[in-house]
Amino acid sequence: MKNIAIFASHNGSGLDAIVEAVNKGILPLNIALVVSNNTKAKALQKAKDYKLTCKLVNTKTYDDPDDALYLLLQEHKCEYIFLSGYMKKLPSILTCNFKIINSHPSLLPKYGGTGMYGRFVHEAVIKNKEKVSGVTIHEVNEQYDEGKIILQKSVKILPDDTVDSLEEKIKNLEKIAIVKGLQLYIS
Repeated sequence: MKNIAIFASHNGSGLDAIVEAVNKGILPLNIALVVSNNTKAKALQKAKDYKLTCKLVNTKTYDDPDDALYLLLQEHKCEYIFLSGYMKKLPSILTCNFKIINSHPSLLPKYGGTGMYGRFVHEAVIKNKEKVSGVTIHEVNEQYDEGKIILQKSVKILPDDTVDSLEEKIKNLEKIAIVKGLQLYIS
């Protein structure tokens, strides 16, 4: 079984989907590590509740956070990293040495790049009166949201959809897409 680390800056909603899929035997992975750069991240408490190893890694906890991340991933023998709302750009020491996957709340290449995350994506999609949105599971490289696309799932935007209702649709779709994307990527 291969080891995966999950990086999250806030809620880490993808963590729940991955834990559930691992527990059901759908994903043949071991969640070896959960990392956050944010002391207030709910993902850290979730990891503790799931009895997973979790670490806070930022400039307050380590002199060189990038080196610390690399060493932690090596120590926990992680081959994969899944980004579940991780808001820090990853250094080349990670992108060159690990298989990194991200979930993005739009159909890339639309609404990707710097500043395009979470609610900001949904606001732009609604403002531009798009008819469809969705989720992209993609490999991570050194550029925001430009890695090879693994999987996309879409959802129709209804005339009465709001930013909130679209965000809810995307979050529900994302849970399915994360598991399916990881299945495709690790097989």
